[in-house]
Amino acid sequence: MLNIIWAFMMLAGVLWGAFHGNLNAVTEGAINSAKEAVMLCITMLGIMSFWTGIMEIGQKSGLIERLSQKMGPVLKFLFPGIPGNHPSLEYISTNIIANILGLGWAATPAGLKAMESLKDLEKKRREESSKGVYKGRAVPEGTASNEMCTFLIINISSLQLIPVTMIAYRSQYGSPNPTAVVGPALAATLISTIVGVIFCKVMNRK
Repeated sequence: MLNIIWAFMMLAGVLWGAFHGNLNAVTEGAINSAKEAVMLCITMLGIMSFWTGIMEIGQKSGLIERLSQKMGPVLKFLFPGIPGNHPSLEYISTNIIANILGLGWAATPAGLKAMESLKDLEKKRREESSKGVYKGRAVPEGTASNEMCTFLIINISSLQLIPVTMIAYRSQYGSPNPTAVVGPALAATLISTIVGVIFCKVMNRK
């Protein structure tokens, strides 16, 4: 669907330029936009490589593991149904830490692993429930569990202390103060995260 929309927009622009005799302007705009896109990709590649490297150093040094342990009470509050020693908690905490630092690209792999781990947990619950071992409510196969929904909402709300990507965009396009977005971004993501947590807690009780 997106391919169709983009193709329609490009075709409409070319036809509009041809109709008004501005094909030269259309061609020049396409070339300049392509050049700008490549420059932006190079800028973002450098920033992404730097911060992903920082996250990798944090993991190898044990810093992420220690921060994950510190987040234990928070994770217990958000995900009371996950056992304390389950591997999904480490993936979830890594995802949250990366999002707080504004590293969405670094948060994605941990988020995918967390979802896979939560899926395995729910599969185990269904097996134990069929044997009468698990006394809780196991959701049917193909249905997201409460933990999955909660994690997805928290991941989307994405509390951010340092919106690295937005700062990079503003710097690339010549903003005189690229970091001016830090305060508003923190306030907006804090509110969205609080609302998301409240929503999850209300729906989980239902």
